[in-house]
Amino acid sequence: MEGETGGGCPFAHGGNTSTDKPVTKWWPKALNLDILHQHGARTNPMDPDYDHRAAVKALDHNAVKEDVKALLTDSQDWWPADWGHYGGLMIRLAWHSAGSYRMGDGRGGAGSGNIRFAPLNSWPDNASLDKARRLLWPVKKKYGNALSWGDLIILAGNMSYESMGLKTFGFGFGRADIWGPETDINWGFEDEWLADSANRYEDLDDPSTMFNPLASVHMGLIYVNPEGVNGKPDPALTAKHVRETFARMAMNDEETAALTCGGHTVGKAHGGGDHANIGAEPEGTGVESQGFGWANPGHDAKATNAFTSGIEGAWTQHPTQWDMGYFDYLFNYEWELTKSPAGANQWKPVDMPEEKMPVDPSDPSAKRQPMMTDADMAMKVDPIYYEICQKFMADPAYFADTFGRAWFKLTHRDMGPRANYLGPDVPAEELIWQDPVPAGATSYDVDAVKAKIADCGLPASDLIATAWDSARTFRGSDKRGGANGARIRLAPQKDWAANEPVRLAAVLKALEPIAADTGASIADVIVLAGNVGVEQAIKAAGHSVNVPFTAGRGDATDAMTDAESFSVLEPLADGFRNFQKEEYAVKPEELLLDRAQLLGITAAEMTVLLGGLRVLGVNHGGSKHGVFTDREGQLTNDFFVNLTDMANSWHPVESDGTYEIRDRSSGAVKWTATSTDLVFGSNSILRAYAEVYAQDDNSEKFARDFVAAWTKVMNADRFDLQA
Repeated sequence: MEGETGGGCPFAHGGNTSTDKPVTKWWPKALNLDILHQHGARTNPMDPDYDHRAAVKALDHNAVKEDVKALLTDSQDWWPADWGHYGGLMIRLAWHSAGSYRMGDGRGGAGSGNIRFAPLNSWPDNASLDKARRLLWPVKKKYGNALSWGDLIILAGNMSYESMGLKTFGFGFGRADIWGPETDINWGFEDEWLADSANRYEDLDDPSTMFNPLASVHMGLIYVNPEGVNGKPDPALTAKHVRETFARMAMNDEETAALTCGGHTVGKAHGGGDHANIGAEPEGTGVESQGFGWANPGHDAKATNAFTSGIEGAWTQHPTQWDMGYFDYLFNYEWELTKSPAGANQWKPVDMPEEKMPVDPSDPSAKRQPMMTDADMAMKVDPIYYEICQKFMADPAYFADTFGRAWFKLTHRDMGPRANYLGPDVPAEELIWQDPVPAGATSYDVDAVKAKIADCGLPASDLIATAWDSARTFRGSDKRGGANGARIRLAPQKDWAANEPVRLAAVLKALEPIAADTGASIADVIVLAGNVGVEQAIKAAGHSVNVPFTAGRGDATDAMTDAESFSVLEPLADGFRNFQKEEYAVKPEELLLDRAQLLGITAAEMTVLLGGLRVLGVNHGGSKHGVFTDREGQLTNDFFVNLTDMANSWHPVESDGTYEIRDRSSGAVKWTATSTDLVFGSNSILRAYAEVYAQDDNSEKFARDFVAAWTKVMNADRFDLQA
């Protein structure tokens, strides 16, 4: 053997772990199902019966807070604190952890502790935040499983502001950590960090043309380039990009100005040395560094010598105090362009007396010149931001409250409704961005409601389609959407093309009186109606499978609904109903995967749901593509039986991109299909699932599995059912 003769090593040399040659490397057009299987049981080190919510409830929350506060002023030689206080560093960690969130697909954010993993842990914008996480490790180690990294990182930011004099709006425990990188997030297609911003826009001068769902201007940055658009200082243009990037995080102009000004009221930027001397990021270091990146030669245990962004200086005279010093500097001095010692573009004050300058972070006897970034200057030159800042300056209490609320929103937005918040500091006020839903009734007669639905005269396919459309908006990424609240009957959802407004209006007209007569919520009745339709289809197929139901959904109102923010939940494609609003660069089957991942279902669940919905006849607009059955309306496994039947052949229709399924002997067309249908026979993994459901012994299993997956989707947003 080659390995025995010295001609080569008998080991795989990374063959089992390298991402160099996965299946999609050899066959780049293959559908990659990995995003449906990430963060599974095999990667989770917790015991199978571990209940994180129960553990968090039992946590000594106040003790954790006190330990974090004590840590903030316990400066360590290996990474000393600026002015003896780690507050600025911890705020930056919390901000950059939360700041990856984007409203377009709900992905990113602080809710999963994802900043511990690549690529976020090694983004240029996150330079030296690995030090902040190492400083927090003793607290994490002490409290263990109940204190997630996701909670600890945001708590550290909150405690930092409180220790420096700000009364924060509140804090919610309850984030659960992931245990590996998030492979489902599209951070951009660039092959290098900080690549030309023009790659992300149709027109760089029009920030609204940034490609969705991206929200940052460069690969490797959280928001905008602090040196200016593409590194070229221009505060007016930067203001436009600030407005767009924050809007894509669901922030309005006032929230954006508050976050910018309040975020820079404390702490400093670090760029006092030559960037060329800084070591590799955590993912690029050797094993001897133990994931400790951005080695800082010449640091000499002095905070002054730390390096992070390359920009150097503080924004205020007292960087460890919450005060109005940021506004004093920005608006009471003129500013001119300069360079940091590391060569970064920044702004310096003109004729500021030395006594007004902040002291050196390591040497209290020395004064250092403050600075502003291009994003700070945008607050001064943009007329809208300028007026907001003047309002803040005239009313410091209003500024503190506005910032506190915006900070809370920034750091909690991806936690979803308040039912997910735990601990003693959860604000009593329910905020519209939390998508509030009132509690629904549970004492009504469910069987009576089902009987009225069965007699309402609507076809089962309409009932099933409406329930699916109501539930499919759920996004596990930020826990928004879903059937609870029945927002499908409100703007903007009632008018979405994906929801077939005419058909939807007819169904709601029949179901709303049933809700009024029985005391059930409309949300419950919509889901129950779908269940009734599924049960009828199961019975027609000759099986007996109960569809579980738990009452208690509530009905949201227009006043409880931020219609503008819900617009991002509109399904532009839904492979489960063979719907696509228009042609996209992304293949329909890839869009199906994206929706399945957001719904939190596995590849097997996606398979059984799609096959079942096809034979139930709930395609958008009554399309017959993929309805591989002569028994439409019955919950049979015919989709899979006929998909895998070699008596058939499959042929593309050149005119419209669809396919024909023909009898192999006669050539007669039996059915039509889309690529979303046929991928379940062409992809080897999906075909394996399809074959399971096509087997003669699995027709009843198919019905049971469909019901289980259906119920999972209907209950995806039932956070009230959690322990």
